[in-house]
Amino acid sequence: MEITILYIKRKFEEFNQQIFAGKLPMLPIKLSNAKSFLGACTYKKRLGKNGKIEKYNFSLRINTRIDLPEEEVEDTIIHEMIHYYIGYNQLEDTSPHGQIFQQIMNTINEKYGRHLTISHKCNKTQNEQAVDKKQHYHVVAVVSFKDGRIGFKVLPRVLQSILKYYNSVKTANDVVSVNLYMSNNIFFNRFPNSSALNVHFIEDSEIKKHLNDAEKMTCDGKSIKRNQ
Repeated sequence: MEITILYIKRKFEEFNQQIFAGKLPMLPIKLSNAKSFLGACTYKKRLGKNGKIEKYNFSLRINTRIDLPEEEVEDTIIHEMIHYYIGYNQLEDTSPHGQIFQQIMNTINEKYGRHLTISHKCNKTQNEQAVDKKQHYHVVAVVSFKDGRIGFKVLPRVLQSILKYYNSVKTANDVVSVNLYMSNNIFFNRFPNSSALNVHFIEDSEIKKHLNDAEKMTCDGKSIKRNQ
């Protein structure tokens, strides 16, 4: 479903009245494009007049990168509203999802038929959905090993980093070949750019599929040329 700030505000007001007795002031709401969480209640800390740390400047962030069912979006908003309730009232919980949080969560689930959970990070399927869908050019090194395995590495687009990786891996005893490609396939968006001496292992047919439209580059260990 499409998530908008207007939608989140409307749901916040609805759940504030229904669940929190209308005691939570409206707070800034932001849309997030993060890959790791569905929602977040953020705040700052300062030393209060009583000498204790107090929380302030709350804001609510809801992920729009992942296409979630409406019920799960609602549960995400309520989940973060519990954090907001605890922080706004300066309650001291045993942990971020401690005894107070769990007590409120369990009461809401039982009373309102919700399905709130402690963990609100993206699961494996959601992480896959969260991958950037825009096309970006990547330098991809494909490494063939003597035991028949195939690995690949997404490298920084920095000449020195590419050459360092190429020369180091190519001289390894268990490596047959290293080939470099320039690809804008979104499959490679999910992998961090790094020149660390490791690879992601993959089936030969799979890597060929993702590099079907890639441009193979020539490297002599000192320079790199893009094939015309």
